[in-house]
Amino acid sequence: MADNDKLLDHAYDGIQEFDNPLPTWWKWIFYATILVVPIYYWDPMGIGVGPGKEKAYKQQMAAFNAAHPKTAGAYTDDQIAAFAGDPAKVEAGKAVYTRHCVACHRPDGGGQIGPNLTDDFWIHGGRPTEIMKTVVEGVLAKGMPPWGKMLKSDEVEGVVGYVQTLHGTNPANPKAPEGAKYPADSAAAPAATPQTKGM
Repeated sequence: MADNDKLLDHAYDGIQEFDNPLPTWWKWIFYATILVVPIYYWDPMGIGVGPGKEKAYKQQMAAFNAAHPKTAGAYTDDQIAAFAGDPAKVEAGKAVYTRHCVACHRPDGGGQIGPNLTDDFWIHGGRPTEIMKTVVEGVLAKGMPPWGKMLKSDEVEGVVGYVQTLHGTNPANPKAPEGAKYPADSAAAPAATPQTKGM
């Protein structure tokens, strides 16, 4: 029994109890944690000097969005067409294509599960911005994922640049034309098959 224990003036079932207060040092630690809570709530990153959790979240999202384009709207046809003329970008894009695209489009772009990328026919449009949109947004109905959510912007630019260089390369045993011709002209075009393709 501590010296500061006091016998309370009531009893339960004939038993009196002592008032045994918590140590003063323990209570001060408890009070200190209450005071720290607002600081932690508003600024968990630096306890009063950091950017704050909301600001940190916005910074991280801005960095992610900059690295992962969600639409092709930020590009023009001329900008995307220029990717094919940048040897370093095309070489990097070829590496991305080799990792992610050959299973459906073949190493030579001739088409397998996915379409032939070397001819003039495109289901989702052959303009550079349309090719970019297809890569970024994907074609989930046909199993092509939205690569814009998985690749960095320079990787997307590179692979789109590389795909453009495949045009007219005439691979062996290419898949039959699908979709509409780009650019369209008055010449007779082969009839598109009823199948659909990812690009």
